[in-house]
Amino acid sequence: MEETKLFLITYFAALLGVIPPGLVNMTVAKTCVEKGKKNGLYVALGATIVVIIQATVAVLLAKYIFGNEFVQNILLRAGLVIFILLAVYFFIQAKKRGGIEHKSRKANSNSIFKGMLVAALNIFPVPYFVAIAGALNIGVGASYDWSRIIAFILAASMGSFTTLYVYVLSFIRIEKQAEAFSKYSNYFMTALMLILVIVTLLRIYYS
Repeated sequence: MEETKLFLITYFAALLGVIPPGLVNMTVAKTCVEKGKKNGLYVALGATIVVIIQATVAVLLAKYIFGNEFVQNILLRAGLVIFILLAVYFFIQAKKRGGIEHKSRKANSNSIFKGMLVAALNIFPVPYFVAIAGALNIGVGASYDWSRIIAFILAASMGSFTTLYVYVLSFIRIEKQAEAFSKYSNYFMTALMLILVIVTLLRIYYS
C-alpha cells in the first residue's frame, strides 16, 4: 500500500514536470513534425532510458545531494554552460534557410540515441527527483529500501514517458505546418535556453 501511494505521487509529479515546454519534449515534438511519429516515439524512448538513470542516481545520492551546496553549485554551473551552448545552437538552426528534409522518415536507432543525448544534457530532472525523493523520505535514511526505490524509479520513468507520448500524439497533427513550426520552435528553444541561463545565473548569485 505504501509503495502504491509512493508510485502514484511520483508518477504524477514526473508527468506534470515534463508538461511545460522544455528541451526534451520540444525535441520530441520537432522530431515528430520533421521525421514522423515513429522517430518521435523513439526519441521519447531514448529520453526515458536516461530518465531511469537520472531517477536512480537522484534517489541513491539523495542523502548526499540534498542540502549539499557544493554539489548544487557544480550542477548549476554545468547547466549554465550547457544552456548557453544550446541557445547558440538553436539560434543558428533557426537562421538556416531551406525547407525541412523528409528523407529519413524511416524510424531508426539514431532517434533513440538522440533522445538519450538530449535528456542527458537536461540536468534539471536530477535535482527535481532529489527533491521528490527527499519529500517522500526515499534514500535519505540510514539504509536503502529497495522496494520503495524501484517503485520510485518506475513511476518517474513512466510518468515522464506518458507526457512525452502525449507530445508525440499532439504534434503529428500539425505536419502540414512542419516547416513553420520547425523554424519558430528553434527560436522558442533559443528563448527558453536564454531564460534558463538567466534563472541559473540568479540561482548561482543568490546561492
